[in-house]
Amino acid sequence: MTKPTRYTRQQIESFVKNGVWKTTISSLWDRNAGEYPLLPAIADTTQEYTWAEALTWIDRVALGLIEMGMQRDEVLMAQLPNSVELHLLRVACEKAGILCLPVLTNMRESEIKYIAGYTDAAALVISDEFRGFNYTDMVSRIRDELPKLKHILTIEDRSRDSVVPLGSLARKERNNPDVLESRRYRPEDVSIVCLTSGSTGFPKFVEYPAGACASGGRYLADALGLTGSDIVAAIAPASRGPNVAVYYSAPQVAARMVMVPWLGAREALKAIEQKRVTVACLVPTQLALMLAEFERQPVDLSSLRLWVCAGSQLSPSLVAGVERRMGGTVINQYGAVDFGAITVTRPEDPFTVRAFSAGSPRLGVDVRINNDNGAEAEKGDVGEVLAKGTNAASGYYRDEDATDKAWDGEGWYATGDLGKIDGDGNLVIVGRKKEVIIRGGQNIYPAEMESLLITHPEIVSSAVIAMPDPLMGEKTCAYLVLNGSKSLTLEDLTVFLKKKNIAPFKIPERVEIVDRLPTISDGQKIDKRALAQDIISKLKQEEISR
Repeated sequence: MTKPTRYTRQQIESFVKNGVWKTTISSLWDRNAGEYPLLPAIADTTQEYTWAEALTWIDRVALGLIEMGMQRDEVLMAQLPNSVELHLLRVACEKAGILCLPVLTNMRESEIKYIAGYTDAAALVISDEFRGFNYTDMVSRIRDELPKLKHILTIEDRSRDSVVPLGSLARKERNNPDVLESRRYRPEDVSIVCLTSGSTGFPKFVEYPAGACASGGRYLADALGLTGSDIVAAIAPASRGPNVAVYYSAPQVAARMVMVPWLGAREALKAIEQKRVTVACLVPTQLALMLAEFERQPVDLSSLRLWVCAGSQLSPSLVAGVERRMGGTVINQYGAVDFGAITVTRPEDPFTVRAFSAGSPRLGVDVRINNDNGAEAEKGDVGEVLAKGTNAASGYYRDEDATDKAWDGEGWYATGDLGKIDGDGNLVIVGRKKEVIIRGGQNIYPAEMESLLITHPEIVSSAVIAMPDPLMGEKTCAYLVLNGSKSLTLEDLTVFLKKKNIAPFKIPERVEIVDRLPTISDGQKIDKRALAQDIISKLKQEEISR
């Protein structure tokens, strides 16, 4: 079984004994199916299940995966849009003792090959097609390069050679609870692996114990005041972050869940209206798009009481605009995939707290601010944000060295973000130490893009930086030095990078051609601060000229 990387056996036994890790999400689904069998549990835009129907699906699929030959602790990748299948598959994997690894739908051959290769993934679940991209074709192009990827499943009901419809597992009657009882993950077992990225751009794999997931969900449910009357919707395409309330909090109180695939702001607003959603979970970029669409053509959002945001910083103007025009209260969560949720604002917090801070630490999490010398900063001083907690990630999957570098001997995780604690104990984020570009809640690492750009025959050197954007938060700008040519356009670069089979959101959205890149005093490192100031100046001048 996969034990948490950074915890000793004594620590794990203490968490379990003291009730910090006392249950699992799959156990909550079992409980709810027993107590509320006929109540609606989960839906997406095309289907709906009661708690009893959902549990039948979960158990049959869990047993079906075992019958297919999936071994305990093998990895199953799930590259699916928000759907009933994505949610229930995570629970089924926990019951079957299989590590579920959710993968964003905008990842392509390059990323999928790396992820499957690193984890020795034994199975991949996909949709045939989503938003104009054919995943079946993608898998057929790379499958021969992944000999350990034994099983391909789709959520569509079409049988093809070597591809299994997931629904066929759910329809086959099975009744072998003893098998699941012996295989299912306990609170102390790692049950899910989530993707992040390192400074080189290659993904890291963050592990979460089953008990930590359930514990964190319980605390968030309390903070949000969730009840069984709530309808909680996953709008963000995220495995954690804003969707923690859907995956881990809603089952605590038997609240109904709605999985909304992102097909644009209009479709998301319609889903909230039609499903009478009370809590919508999303990233700030989606919220901004939905506000703009609502102003163009309003819908009935009278059911909505909370907008739960995470993934990037919220602007106070967005919070004010949403609450004034669309109604509901905007909640801000702060954290990192590498760690988990750190702070959260609460519905009862005044507007100034919710709009201008990241809130206070969640129950079970401690936060401190370190100065440049590594010592704890004075209250109110800016420094690096550190966090530790028992409902956090337990390290990096199959990477003890990276785990030891990220967490110190006392369990503190350095976020790389700069912040301060205000007079009321709320965390205020003021910037980032890392170079990571966050475009609409999705991470882009300059080093990865620079390594691809330099392979272009006309590019001598490059520097990728963030440029501010009112909608996405940040977009990517590439500064390029060319080999004699001055004719390389953004369109040319986009065509070139698409052939690299990388996720589309990573492709730069502006190009600046320069004779040379500025360097700092040692003459070797590129001065990206100077480039950031240059692009801001250009954007301001362009705004003035309009």
